[in-house]
Amino acid sequence: MEIINAVGRRKASVARIFMKKGSGKLVINGKSLEVYFPQKHVQNKVLEPLQTVELGPELDFKINVDGGGFKGQAEAVRLGISRALVKLNEDFKKPLKDKKYLTRDSRVVERKKYGKPKARKSFQFSKR
Repeated sequence: MEIINAVGRRKASVARIFMKKGSGKLVINGKSLEVYFPQKHVQNKVLEPLQTVELGPELDFKINVDGGGFKGQAEAVRLGISRALVKLNEDFKKPLKDKKYLTRDSRVVERKKYGKPKARKSFQFSKR
């Protein structure tokens, strides 16, 4: 198996995934998963697709992620890993799709409107 690549996006984050056979290393921007995402719940979010298809120690991942915050980056990585697994084996598509790991979450921050302090917030209304 050669290198399989995939892209995952969420909010302002873009994750590029490079997957190959190996010993189970997961490197994000040159750091290990535990160093890059120190929070346990965020680490679990990244590893969810691998636990769903019961894979992991036989694949190496090299991930470049850019933009957004840690939560958006983690969900972008999750989508990218899911897409790479489907490229590896088409049988993984059903369990990943059932858990909605192959769906791009299109929600982004709403733009600020003129005449308002934020997107929807208004200044205090005075009747008199």
